[in-house]
Amino acid sequence: MSFVLHVDGERWRAGHDRFVAEHPGVVPVVKGNGYGFGRDLLCAEAARLQVPMIAVGAYTEVPEALAAFGGDVLVMEPYRAAIHADLPDLGNRRVVHTVTTRGDLESLRGLAADSKLVVEGLTSMNRYGAEMTDVAQLAGDADALGVTLHLPLGTGHVEEITRFIAAVPGERTWFLSHVSAAELGTLAGRFPEHEFRPRIGTALWYADKDSYEVRAHVLDVRPVPKGTRVGYRQREVPAGHLVVVSGGTSHGVAMESPSSAATPRARAIAVAEGVLEAVHRVRSPFTVSGTMPRFAEPPHMQCSILSLPAGVTPPRIGDEVPVRMRLTTTTPDAVVVS
Repeated sequence: MSFVLHVDGERWRAGHDRFVAEHPGVVPVVKGNGYGFGRDLLCAEAARLQVPMIAVGAYTEVPEALAAFGGDVLVMEPYRAAIHADLPDLGNRRVVHTVTTRGDLESLRGLAADSKLVVEGLTSMNRYGAEMTDVAQLAGDADALGVTLHLPLGTGHVEEITRFIAAVPGERTWFLSHVSAAELGTLAGRFPEHEFRPRIGTALWYADKDSYEVRAHVLDVRPVPKGTRVGYRQREVPAGHLVVVSGGTSHGVAMESPSSAATPRARAIAVAEGVLEAVHRVRSPFTVSGTMPRFAEPPHMQCSILSLPAGVTPPRIGDEVPVRMRLTTTTPDAVVVS
């Protein structure tokens, strides 16, 4: 069985080329599951794009990034003396550390005196960072490459960034996350002497959403009468066909990341989906014969059983069917780049 991410390499890379040309100074983010493509592949793509720096999410990703990419590697996780002081790559001159406190700065300088670093400011994101009033002193003492700000999703960040720039007049380089192209343009016009370097993952790697597709194999197909009991939980299914496909919880099927349900519509959808789940009528992400059939029961670890309604032409064993999933929660068996 196989659950494979297929990529049209030429088209995928052309999307990246356009994106980088439109976002000067971009720092590609290569973290987690590599946005579904895998971190090694994205490191190789960043090298092809000839960017001088990438960003990773955590120190655990640093060794692989250093091996796969020849430029600088910015670690977005803040250095914490209590956690990271014994890591082997602290002194590597290609690693750019993020600091938020004086104590951690002193620890890092004691272990790797000439290490590169940036100072992160505490934004309205309220995750971690130095208070705005402390950033200038910390950045000066650290001889930082610049200041980094991680903003909430959405827009409306220009004024917050402007307040930080006013509070840290000595820093000219700013690394920014979740800032739109329009906001970057506004900032560049307002502060022409500054360099704004957007850290971007999602929008870059998914620049051409039609250049890749997850596909699963059909493993079995059987006609069933109404009331047939199926699976571990022996649930009854309607008349039609049972279709067994590769792809289960180990691949991220039905393991979507949490939604904030911030709008009335989103909340209504969440309620509706909860009701459907309660009565075992959850629609699957697989497209079979032009329809998205429901799960016959929750996905297994490496395969799923689907209930294809009567009247829909069943697929054949060995067919490939597309799967609509968020790649940030997808772990394919393989990534095939044509």
